[in-house]
Amino acid sequence: MSSKITIIGAGSVGSTIAYTLSGEDIASEIVMIDINKEKVEGEVMDIEQGTCFRDPVSIVAGEYEDAKDSDIVIITSGIARKPGQTRIELTQTNVNILKQITPEIVKAAPKALYIIVSNPVDIMTYVFTKISGLPENQIIGSGTILDSARLRCGLSEHFKVAQRNIHAYVFGEHGDTSFIPWSTARIAGVNVDDYYEMMPGFEKLDKEAMLTYVQKSGGKIIANKGATFYAVTRGVCRLCSILMSASESVTTVSSMMHGEYGIEDVCLSTLALVGPKGIHSKIPMTLTEEEVEKLKISADALKSVIAQIEL
Repeated sequence: MSSKITIIGAGSVGSTIAYTLSGEDIASEIVMIDINKEKVEGEVMDIEQGTCFRDPVSIVAGEYEDAKDSDIVIITSGIARKPGQTRIELTQTNVNILKQITPEIVKAAPKALYIIVSNPVDIMTYVFTKISGLPENQIIGSGTILDSARLRCGLSEHFKVAQRNIHAYVFGEHGDTSFIPWSTARIAGVNVDDYYEMMPGFEKLDKEAMLTYVQKSGGKIIANKGATFYAVTRGVCRLCSILMSASESVTTVSSMMHGEYGIEDVCLSTLALVGPKGIHSKIPMTLTEEEVEKLKISADALKSVIAQIEL
């Protein structure tokens, strides 16, 4: 597969994405861009020196113009929350960074598919959608693809079944108002609640505890090791693979809502059909009334943040 992928931001997430892509066959050319020139040059050198063990791949530390003809651009730029800093303050800081990046990168790569990873990812996806001028199908927020992976990991451990046999998703915000639409959760085609009757012997699943595990995993990892970057990297690289595939796949990504479930003008995660042209369409999965209400609560929480930032 021959493709060019540009990564904006050489922090823990951006550099881990570049490193992972360098060992796979998704990209033949990788461009890394960061305001810290020495940092990005060091990352490129370190990654490049391990590429002799695979087919040739080009990895360069570049400027925005080097993103020309990129198939995919991944935006990871932003800062982590500082002690005493409010979520709104963090959001405005990262929005300001995105506002500086956007015109530069869009000018260089107007036809690329964009994966927004910077946090808070739903807000950043919304801002990028509003200011980039690009068609919405080209803009994919990583959204709850990581949350859904955490859910599948937790369910796999509980039911002792391979994650590939689990189809369960996290909807809404990548954050505290996310929720699990349990009515749609399946293990090998069987609803989770029915799985107990078919496969007796399992301890009853504590759904609230599972949601807490999904929502609080990131904070636990940060407390233990300082940052999260491995799992989100696998999710982003999977998205890259989907975008370079011959057909669409189903996944949870953040994108602009246009009346789905009664929600407008906000980016959050629901099921979407994603493929070589970006987001093909949303999949109107049937949710219970309670689940639709939870999705609206998540949307309202995001809108309240959007209302307090300067676009």
